[in-house]
Amino acid sequence: MAAEDLPSEFDVVILGTGLAESVVAAACSRVGQRVLHLDRRSYYAANWASFTFNGLLSWIQQHQVKEVQDWSGLLEEGEELIYLSNSDPASIRNLQVFYSKDEEGNHQVRRNFNTPAAHHLPAINTHFMSVQSQAVHTQGEEPEADQPCPSAAPSQSQPTRKKISYAQLVKEGRRFNIDLVSKLMYSRGSLVDLLIKSNVSRYAEFKNVTRILTYRHGNVEQVPCSRADVFASRQLSVVEKRKLMRFLTSCVEEMEEHQAYSGRPYLEFLRNQQLGDNLQHLLLHSIAMVTEDTPTEEGLASTRHFLRCLGRYGNTPFLFPVYGLGEIPQCFCRMCAVFGGIYCLRHSLLCLLLDMSSNRCKAVIDSRGHRISCSHVVLEDGYVLANRKRFVSRAVLITDSSVLPSDSEQQVSVVTVPPIAAGCPVVRMVELSPSTMTCVPGTHLVHLTCQSVGSAYEDLSPVVTRMFHTPESPDRGSRPSVLWCLYFNMADGWGVEPEGHDLPSNVFLCSGPDAALGHDHAVRQAESIFQKILPEEDFCPPAPNPEDIIYDGDNSSSSTAGGLEEPEEERQEEPEEEHQEEKQLLEEASSPAEE
Repeated sequence: MAAEDLPSEFDVVILGTGLAESVVAAACSRVGQRVLHLDRRSYYAANWASFTFNGLLSWIQQHQVKEVQDWSGLLEEGEELIYLSNSDPASIRNLQVFYSKDEEGNHQVRRNFNTPAAHHLPAINTHFMSVQSQAVHTQGEEPEADQPCPSAAPSQSQPTRKKISYAQLVKEGRRFNIDLVSKLMYSRGSLVDLLIKSNVSRYAEFKNVTRILTYRHGNVEQVPCSRADVFASRQLSVVEKRKLMRFLTSCVEEMEEHQAYSGRPYLEFLRNQQLGDNLQHLLLHSIAMVTEDTPTEEGLASTRHFLRCLGRYGNTPFLFPVYGLGEIPQCFCRMCAVFGGIYCLRHSLLCLLLDMSSNRCKAVIDSRGHRISCSHVVLEDGYVLANRKRFVSRAVLITDSSVLPSDSEQQVSVVTVPPIAAGCPVVRMVELSPSTMTCVPGTHLVHLTCQSVGSAYEDLSPVVTRMFHTPESPDRGSRPSVLWCLYFNMADGWGVEPEGHDLPSNVFLCSGPDAALGHDHAVRQAESIFQKILPEEDFCPPAPNPEDIIYDGDNSSSSTAGGLEEPEEERQEEPEEEHQEEKQLLEEASSPAEE
């Protein structure tokens, strides 16, 4: 809808299209609330977004500070203004971009974006990879586009591998879908349950994460997940296989022995179970996916959650949405729009109008200067929080092969890399193949994430250097080569409370992505906000299937959707929840999507 045609009154005004905000919008619209959903950006999903390659290069330019205007003339008696930030300069910082040489051995020395001011995005650097050294080009030394730079000839002893040049990446840029945040969906996690319950899952397609890998002693190996995988594994001895199965069986239910280790490190518990170093490593980093000092109760809970999710849609506990994680917030936005929600991108709020007698927001002023009355306001935290305390380090790599090559081109892998030195963080790596529609054939898209200790480059480049071929790598070997790489720090959304922050009682905050692998924090936050707004309503009730809607004068039966029906014997054996789950996700998770 055009901004000038907006109604002047809504039940809920939501600013920001991140995952939590989009879930709240869909839930409110579904139960009949009049929802206005705005975003200052030109794209959906905020820091949860997915970009084409060219779009990601342009993303750096999105942080701009605009002059604050005076809107006090719109005040009525007993009201006060609360100004909102029109940009979020603190949520992204320390961007560094690396380019690889092209297939002819030349450098594509070309600027693809203008560097913003230092106070908008601190510590932005652009580097270009070479075989022997790293050439850094400052803003004043920028050469002309497409002008090659001399480079050393490749060693005759190294095997030649045809590389995709930077020009090819740009040419095929629309076929990439690069996520700002790296997460996976637990098959029995809160997000999958919500997608099934609300019927939103029909708007997206999903793929299994096919492999869980481990990195140890410089080698990448596959972790056995199912019972068949355990006994077929060549990495484990017969004794280790029996110990592993015995331990996993004992973890299914809580025992008195487990309670005795409450508050003590999970690694200590594993050592006392007479498990060798190999099994301890697998259980700690690849199954529980926790750190050495994680309390035992949390480690056991993570292990149980991993085991519960196994086998629901495949051999691993995880699903990944085709075309990237940015699809999920858009799916909930679509549900909101279907039930009457109004959307405006490139449209923002400038301030809130506060009724001083009740300490409630009674209206908002949008970026066009219009006054819009509302009962509740939901804000992305970047509009209010200026100082960020916790950050997540991120790296996005485009590589020319997989870290563990196989005969299949459909592999989607997750790897947990233990700290490579004292004081270094645990790094989670997700490797996506072209079958996920996130990269072009002949490449892989790799996401690395960890809790920030320093800048993203300081935290993650040692892992990239060890696992991939870069100029800093001591030897090339058979490791994948990095064609393009981006490092940046993103604000950690963990711990941001929806209420408080000196805001009116009917204004709620939604935080951005956190460092966790799953989506539980965002889903819990969205449900909490919804229950505060509408405590008597059901959270995201199922939307009717289009074929089940009977229009006036339509006497046709709605039972023609045979593709969504299960066999009668399966329906009798499985509870209703399983019936709905199979209808929505099993087909998508078991087959790759077509482009």
